[in-house]
Amino acid sequence: MALSGENVDGRRAHEIGLIDHVLKADEHLDPDLEVIHPQDGRHHWPMANAVSELSDGSLVLSFRNVSTVVLIDRTTGDVTWRLGHDVLAQQHYPYELPNGNLLIFDNGAYRRQSWLTYSRVIEVSRQTKEIVWEYVDKPPQNFFSSYISSAQRLPNGNTLIAEGAFGRIFEVTAAGETVWEYVVPYFAPWQVLGEPVSVARGEQNAIFRALRYAREEIPWL
Repeated sequence: MALSGENVDGRRAHEIGLIDHVLKADEHLDPDLEVIHPQDGRHHWPMANAVSELSDGSLVLSFRNVSTVVLIDRTTGDVTWRLGHDVLAQQHYPYELPNGNLLIFDNGAYRRQSWLTYSRVIEVSRQTKEIVWEYVDKPPQNFFSSYISSAQRLPNGNTLIAEGAFGRIFEVTAAGETVWEYVVPYFAPWQVLGEPVSVARGEQNAIFRALRYAREEIPWL
């Protein structure tokens, strides 16, 4: 495994991200605070399922199996901000919006705040940690993906959502109205190497993430 300063595919490790700090996550996370869900294998602590850079140069990481999103100082690796299982439930794909807030797909598996199983998309203020916008279906359980999935804020203010487990992509307005949707019609076996998991049984149309690109962003196509 590469540490900072070692070459990785011809590049130095610090040029492709916080590799050294990701490898040393146990030095910056508290096992008593970031407690792994009892249904998950111990080897999943502290697995990160997403990382991206913020406008101030710090990093946002998502630790699904402890239902926690953190901001990390890129120079020290210290956790400077934390949103935990009192709000989140096995989330995916947190990223920064132009206003500085974080948009998060909150999957809802093992949700501690409700007996009802459902997914939601939330916009969270970094200053107050309050949810300033939320998409939940009506009824809530009609929208649920226990794993993978994503949400992207579009330039027109709408939000593109990928309900990953069921191959559904749809767009909602700020008021929660569905503008359009698409369900992937292609099914195939999904094989997870080295780990027999129930989600890999049978054929499915799951998608990991969906992003929309404007034509000017992909001029080569």
